[in-house]
Amino acid sequence: MAGGLCYQVAKLTNGCVVMNLQSSKTGLIDRRAELMERGQRIHENIHHRDEPLSADFAEQAIELENRELLEALDDEVKLELRQIERALIRIDEEEYESCENCGKDVGEERLKALPYTTLCIRCATAQEENTARQR
Repeated sequence: MAGGLCYQVAKLTNGCVVMNLQSSKTGLIDRRAELMERGQRIHENIHHRDEPLSADFAEQAIELENRELLEALDDEVKLELRQIERALIRIDEEEYESCENCGKDVGEERLKALPYTTLCIRCATAQEENTARQR
């Protein structure tokens, strides 16, 4: 499944709707594989140069800009991979649906939108506000 994560719910016989954690786990694993492939391609592009930089200054500037962009993309891939690994551990430890900060339910819609989140919307908002104040 390219570009997204699968998220489904299962209906219990008592009428309660709960997350289908296996489906969420499968989606995270698929996304991890996708990112690992992307990271490999980025790594190959960063390290493919056998020849020195061009003698042309303008060409050198473009090559260095491209390298910086690839390195930034590589950092983003590595960050998302760490978040996915953490989410998979939280699923295995049966903590996936609980906020890491307050212990309350993260919420189905939030996990659907951001499957590797560890915070409920209230705690995430508070964290963002604290970060903004510190700047």
